[in-house]
Amino acid sequence: METMVCDKVTKRYGKKEVVKNLNITLEKGKIYGLIGRNGAGKTTLLSMMAAQNPVSAGNVTLNGQNIWENQNALSHICFAREINLGTNQNTLASMRVRDYLKTASWFYPAWDKELAEKLTGKFELDAKKRLGKLSKGMLSAVTIIVALASKADFTFMDEPVAGLDVVMREYFYRVLLEEYMNSGRTFVVSTHIIEEASDVFEEVLILKEGELLLKENTTELLERAYRVSGLAETVEEAVKDLTCYHEEKSGRAKSVTVLLDAGESLPEGYDVSIQPLTLQNVFVALCGMEE
Repeated sequence: METMVCDKVTKRYGKKEVVKNLNITLEKGKIYGLIGRNGAGKTTLLSMMAAQNPVSAGNVTLNGQNIWENQNALSHICFAREINLGTNQNTLASMRVRDYLKTASWFYPAWDKELAEKLTGKFELDAKKRLGKLSKGMLSAVTIIVALASKADFTFMDEPVAGLDVVMREYFYRVLLEEYMNSGRTFVVSTHIIEEASDVFEEVLILKEGELLLKENTTELLERAYRVSGLAETVEEAVKDLTCYHEEKSGRAKSVTVLLDAGESLPEGYDVSIQPLTLQNVFVALCGMEE
């Protein structure tokens, strides 16, 4: 099985560690969701997994081969991120969409020109238009086209739907699933719009302050996540033997998020309300601000 492995990967900028000793294995043929608050290290991690940013410690391998300066490995990896036009209007900003996509195709041996042209039409992009004249949403569409048309076995997408309207976001997730089903590629999608994306994530990775807080099958995670609420003293008694997160109090009422471990069960015989949670609820419970 084709795998990418991050082994004790660390990234430092000066004395600050923004990614801390991460151990992650990505298997081919899955869609992973990468979520975390701003500054959690998501973009830095993706850039290291694509060998666009050197690790400070540890290593990243694809099928056992270190990816750094390894063209054979890099030909199977695509990292599609926000296009930074900068301030120089005579360079990237002046490039036409069609020329940008043509240039991108040179880096990916399996580039699908037909798919790129189809998506250009679906996203209503004018291929003759210069990048500097595109809206934020249209620039996101260009990065999506590069990601999908690259046909790279491991494709990383950083905030791919930024600026897209709800119709185009829904189209993106539909075409992402179609490409995944047809090709068996691995995708890692980093996004802040968790609710929309959660249904397509087979596994979720949650980063908090540069550390891997959780990596789990999304369905299995949600099957053990609940909110327990009621009178504070009753809630405390009901969950006293369980692992709790994100307590909220209002007067005499209290609610907590519970993640059941193997062998644990929901409290019975207590006058409390028990509700299942969404992935966004779980994320907020694990990474949100404390009351």
